[in-house]
Amino acid sequence: MNKGLRVENLRVGYPGREVLAGVSFAARPGQITAVLGANGAGKSTLLRAVCGLLPAGGGCALDGESIAGLGTRQRARCIACLPQRAGGELGLTGLEMALLGFSPTLGLLEQPGAAHTRQALAMLERLEAGAFAYTDMRRLSEGQRQLVLLARTLVQPHRLLVLDEPDAPLDRHHRRVLLAALQADAAAGAAVLLSSHDVNFALRHAHRLLVLGQGRLLADLCPGQAQEQALAGALRAAFGPVELVRHRGGWLMIDGEEP
Repeated sequence: MNKGLRVENLRVGYPGREVLAGVSFAARPGQITAVLGANGAGKSTLLRAVCGLLPAGGGCALDGESIAGLGTRQRARCIACLPQRAGGELGLTGLEMALLGFSPTLGLLEQPGAAHTRQALAMLERLEAGAFAYTDMRRLSEGQRQLVLLARTLVQPHRLLVLDEPDAPLDRHHRRVLLAALQADAAAGAAVLLSSHDVNFALRHAHRLLVLGQGRLLADLCPGQAQEQALAGALRAAFGPVELVRHRGGWLMIDGEEP
Protein backbone atom coordinates (compact mmCIF):
# COMPACT_ATOMS: atom_id res chain seq x y z
CA MET A 1 0.00 0.00 0.00
CA ASN A 2 1.38 3.42 -0.95
CA LYS A 3 1.83 5.61 2.11
CA GLY A 4 3.61 8.41 0.30
CA LEU A 5 6.49 10.48 1.65
CA ARG A 6 7.01 11.00 5.37
CA VAL A 7 9.66 13.46 6.57
CA GLU A 8 10.52 13.55 10.28
CA ASN A 9 12.68 16.16 12.00
CA LEU A 10 14.78 16.81 8.89
CA ARG A 11 18.02 18.72 9.44
CA VAL A 12 20.07 19.67 6.42
CA GLY A 13 22.66 22.22 5.35
CA TYR A 14 26.11 22.78 3.98
CA PRO A 15 29.54 22.95 5.68
CA GLY A 16 29.36 25.67 8.28
CA ARG A 17 25.72 26.57 7.57
CA GLU A 18 22.53 24.85 8.64
CA VAL A 19 19.73 25.63 6.21
CA LEU A 20 16.77 23.73 7.66
CA ALA A 21 16.09 22.14 11.03
CA GLY A 22 13.20 20.28 12.59
CA VAL A 23 11.17 19.95 9.36
CA SER A 24 8.41 17.34 9.47
CA PHE A 25 5.61 16.79 6.95
CA ALA A 26 3.89 14.24 4.71
CA ALA A 27 3.31 14.29 0.94
CA ARG A 28 0.47 11.91 0.25
CA PRO A 29 -0.30 9.82 -2.84
CA GLY A 30 -2.87 11.46 -5.06
CA GLN A 31 -1.99 14.96 -3.88
CA ILE A 32 0.13 17.89 -5.05
CA THR A 33 2.16 19.39 -2.20
CA ALA A 34 3.75 22.78 -2.91
CA VAL A 35 6.78 24.19 -1.08
CA LEU A 36 6.77 27.98 -0.79
CA GLY A 37 9.25 30.47 0.62
CA ALA A 38 11.37 33.49 -0.22
CA ASN A 39 14.73 33.20 -1.97
CA GLY A 40 17.16 31.37 0.29
CA ALA A 41 14.43 29.81 2.43
CA GLY A 42 15.71 26.32 1.65
CA LYS A 43 13.19 25.05 -0.90
CA SER A 44 15.79 23.49 -3.23
CA THR A 45 17.78 22.18 -0.26
CA LEU A 46 14.67 20.46 1.10
CA LEU A 47 13.85 18.81 -2.22
CA ARG A 48 17.42 17.64 -2.76
CA ALA A 49 17.51 16.13 0.72
CA VAL A 50 14.20 14.35 0.18
CA CYS A 51 15.58 12.80 -3.02
CA GLY A 52 18.66 11.55 -1.18
CA LEU A 53 20.97 13.95 -3.03
CA LEU A 54 22.12 15.74 0.13
CA PRO A 55 23.15 14.20 3.45
CA ALA A 56 20.59 15.02 6.11
CA GLY A 57 19.68 14.26 9.68
CA GLY A 58 16.28 13.02 10.67
CA GLY A 59 14.32 10.69 8.44
CA CYS A 60 12.76 10.59 4.97
CA ALA A 61 10.70 7.51 4.17
CA LEU A 62 8.77 6.56 1.05
CA ASP A 63 5.98 4.06 1.63
CA GLY A 64 7.56 3.29 4.98
CA GLU A 65 11.06 2.60 3.59
CA SER A 66 14.00 4.86 4.41
CA ILE A 67 15.15 6.76 1.31
CA ALA A 68 18.67 7.04 2.72
CA GLY A 69 18.89 3.24 2.72
CA LEU A 70 18.16 2.93 -0.99
CA GLY A 71 20.87 2.60 -3.61
CA THR A 72 21.06 5.02 -6.53
CA ARG A 73 19.18 2.76 -8.95
CA GLN A 74 16.63 1.82 -6.31
CA ARG A 75 15.87 5.49 -5.71
CA ALA A 76 15.63 6.12 -9.45
CA ARG A 77 12.99 3.40 -9.74
CA CYS A 78 10.67 5.03 -7.23
CA ILE A 79 11.57 8.76 -7.20
CA ALA A 80 11.54 10.92 -10.32
CA CYS A 81 13.24 14.26 -9.73
CA LEU A 82 13.62 17.35 -11.91
CA PRO A 83 15.98 19.90 -10.33
CA GLN A 84 16.44 23.50 -11.34
CA ARG A 85 18.83 24.01 -14.24
CA ALA A 86 18.65 20.34 -15.19
CA GLY A 87 21.10 19.48 -17.94
CA GLY A 88 19.70 19.68 -21.43
CA GLU A 89 22.78 20.59 -23.47
CA LEU A 90 23.96 17.10 -24.32
CA GLY A 91 23.44 17.23 -28.08
CA LEU A 92 20.59 14.73 -27.82
CA THR A 93 17.31 15.07 -29.65
CA GLY A 94 14.15 15.64 -27.65
CA LEU A 95 13.17 11.99 -28.07
CA GLU A 96 16.59 10.72 -27.00
CA MET A 97 16.40 12.92 -23.90
CA ALA A 98 12.90 11.69 -23.05
CA LEU A 99 14.02 8.06 -23.45
CA LEU A 100 16.61 8.59 -20.70
CA GLY A 101 13.69 8.44 -18.27
CA PHE A 102 13.53 4.68 -18.82
CA SER A 103 17.20 4.13 -17.88
CA PRO A 104 16.48 2.90 -14.31
CA THR A 105 14.43 0.01 -15.70
CA LEU A 106 16.95 -1.11 -18.32
CA GLY A 107 19.86 -3.51 -18.00
CA LEU A 108 23.47 -2.37 -18.20
CA LEU A 109 23.73 -2.61 -22.00
CA GLU A 110 20.02 -2.67 -22.79
CA GLN A 111 18.62 -0.05 -25.16
CA PRO A 112 15.08 1.37 -25.10
CA GLY A 113 12.71 -0.61 -27.30
CA ALA A 114 9.78 0.26 -29.52
CA ALA A 115 7.36 0.35 -26.59
CA HIS A 116 9.59 2.84 -24.76
CA THR A 117 9.76 5.00 -27.87
CA ARG A 118 5.97 5.02 -28.20
CA GLN A 119 5.58 6.02 -24.55
CA ALA A 120 8.19 8.77 -24.82
CA LEU A 121 6.60 10.18 -27.97
CA ALA A 122 3.18 10.07 -26.34
CA MET A 123 4.45 11.99 -23.32
CA LEU A 124 6.13 14.58 -25.53
CA GLU A 125 2.85 15.04 -27.40
CA ARG A 126 0.95 15.31 -24.13
CA LEU A 127 3.24 18.14 -23.07
CA GLU A 128 2.93 19.77 -26.51
CA ALA A 129 6.60 19.02 -27.19
CA GLY A 130 6.14 16.42 -29.93
CA ALA A 131 7.53 18.85 -32.51
CA PHE A 132 10.89 18.72 -30.70
CA ALA A 133 11.27 14.92 -30.80
CA TYR A 134 13.91 15.03 -33.54
CA THR A 135 15.38 18.44 -32.74
CA ASP A 136 18.77 18.87 -31.06
CA MET A 137 18.18 20.01 -27.46
CA ARG A 138 20.78 22.75 -27.97
CA ARG A 139 18.51 24.40 -30.53
CA LEU A 140 15.53 24.67 -28.17
CA SER A 141 14.54 27.64 -26.04
CA GLU A 142 14.63 27.33 -22.26
CA GLY A 143 10.90 26.72 -22.10
CA GLN A 144 11.01 24.12 -24.87
CA ARG A 145 13.87 22.29 -23.15
CA GLN A 146 11.88 22.30 -19.92
CA LEU A 147 8.97 20.55 -21.61
CA VAL A 148 11.29 17.82 -22.90
CA LEU A 149 12.91 17.42 -19.48
CA LEU A 150 9.47 17.16 -17.92
CA ALA A 151 8.65 14.37 -20.39
CA ARG A 152 11.84 12.54 -19.39
CA THR A 153 10.92 12.90 -15.71
CA LEU A 154 7.31 11.81 -16.10
CA VAL A 155 8.10 8.63 -18.05
CA GLN A 156 10.55 7.55 -15.35
CA PRO A 157 8.97 4.98 -13.02
CA HIS A 158 8.04 6.68 -9.77
CA ARG A 159 5.82 6.77 -6.74
CA LEU A 160 7.17 10.17 -5.73
CA LEU A 161 7.57 13.04 -8.22
CA VAL A 162 9.82 15.89 -7.06
CA LEU A 163 10.05 19.08 -9.13
CA ASP A 164 12.04 22.21 -8.29
CA GLU A 165 10.26 25.24 -9.79
CA PRO A 166 9.08 23.33 -12.88
CA ASP A 167 6.88 26.21 -13.99
CA ALA A 168 9.59 28.89 -13.94
CA PRO A 169 10.62 28.76 -17.66
CA LEU A 170 7.09 28.22 -18.96
CA ASP A 171 4.57 30.68 -20.38
CA ARG A 172 0.98 30.81 -19.11
CA HIS A 173 -0.35 28.30 -21.62
CA HIS A 174 2.35 25.72 -20.92
CA ARG A 175 1.89 26.17 -17.18
CA ARG A 176 -1.63 24.90 -17.74
CA VAL A 177 -0.21 21.98 -19.75
CA LEU A 178 2.18 21.25 -16.87
CA LEU A 179 -0.63 21.44 -14.33
CA ALA A 180 -2.76 18.96 -16.28
CA ALA A 181 0.18 16.53 -16.40
CA LEU A 182 0.82 16.87 -12.65
CA GLN A 183 -2.85 16.40 -11.82
CA ALA A 184 -2.96 13.26 -13.97
CA ASP A 185 0.20 11.95 -12.28
CA ALA A 186 -1.32 12.49 -8.84
CA ALA A 187 -4.59 10.91 -9.95
CA ALA A 188 -2.61 7.83 -11.03
CA GLY A 189 -1.38 7.47 -7.43
CA ALA A 190 1.91 9.38 -7.25
CA ALA A 191 2.77 11.82 -4.48
CA VAL A 192 3.77 15.10 -6.16
CA LEU A 193 6.10 17.48 -4.31
CA LEU A 194 7.13 20.72 -6.00
CA SER A 195 8.52 24.14 -5.22
CA SER A 196 7.32 27.32 -6.88
CA HIS A 197 7.84 31.06 -6.69
CA ASP A 198 4.29 31.49 -7.99
CA VAL A 199 2.34 31.56 -4.73
CA ASN A 200 -0.98 32.00 -6.50
CA PHE A 201 -0.36 28.96 -8.70
CA ALA A 202 0.11 26.95 -5.49
CA LEU A 203 -2.90 28.53 -3.74
CA ARG A 204 -5.14 27.58 -6.66
CA HIS A 205 -3.89 24.10 -7.45
CA ALA A 206 -1.97 22.48 -4.57
CA HIS A 207 -3.69 20.21 -2.07
CA ARG A 208 -1.19 21.20 0.63
CA LEU A 209 1.19 24.10 1.19
CA LEU A 210 4.50 23.88 3.05
CA VAL A 211 5.72 27.38 3.91
CA LEU A 212 9.43 27.71 4.74
CA GLY A 213 11.19 30.58 6.47
CA GLN A 214 13.86 31.29 9.07
CA GLY A 215 15.29 27.81 8.56
CA ARG A 216 12.14 25.98 9.59
CA LEU A 217 8.68 24.93 8.47
CA LEU A 218 6.40 27.87 9.25
CA ALA A 219 3.17 26.18 8.22
CA ASP A 220 1.69 23.01 6.74
CA LEU A 221 -1.76 23.94 5.46
CA CYS A 222 -4.51 22.86 3.12
CA PRO A 223 -5.34 26.08 1.22
CA GLY A 224 -8.94 25.04 0.61
CA GLN A 225 -9.60 24.44 4.31
CA ALA A 226 -7.21 26.76 6.15
CA GLN A 227 -8.58 29.71 8.07
CA GLU A 228 -7.75 33.03 6.43
CA GLN A 229 -5.87 34.25 9.51
CA ALA A 230 -3.62 31.18 9.65
CA LEU A 231 -2.91 31.18 5.92
CA ALA A 232 -2.28 34.93 5.74
CA GLY A 233 -0.07 34.78 8.83
CA ALA A 234 2.13 32.06 7.34
CA LEU A 235 2.51 33.90 4.03
CA ARG A 236 3.33 37.18 5.78
CA ALA A 237 5.96 35.45 7.89
CA ALA A 238 7.55 34.13 4.69
CA PHE A 239 7.05 37.04 2.27
CA GLY A 240 6.42 40.16 4.32
CA PRO A 241 3.36 42.45 4.06
CA VAL A 242 0.94 40.62 1.77
CA GLU A 243 -2.83 40.29 1.73
CA LEU A 244 -5.26 37.53 0.78
CA VAL A 245 -8.38 38.19 -1.25
CA ARG A 246 -11.12 35.81 -2.32
CA HIS A 247 -10.93 34.82 -5.97
CA ARG A 248 -13.09 32.23 -7.74
CA GLY A 249 -13.75 30.32 -4.55
CA GLY A 250 -10.12 30.30 -3.48
CA TRP A 251 -7.44 32.70 -2.35
CA LEU A 252 -5.25 35.16 -4.22
CA MET A 253 -2.17 36.74 -2.63
CA ILE A 254 -1.48 40.39 -3.41
CA ASP A 255 1.19 42.81 -2.29
CA GLY A 256 0.07 44.61 0.85
CA GLU A 257 2.42 47.58 0.35
CA GLU A 258 1.77 50.58 -1.81
CA PRO A 259 4.24 50.80 -4.75
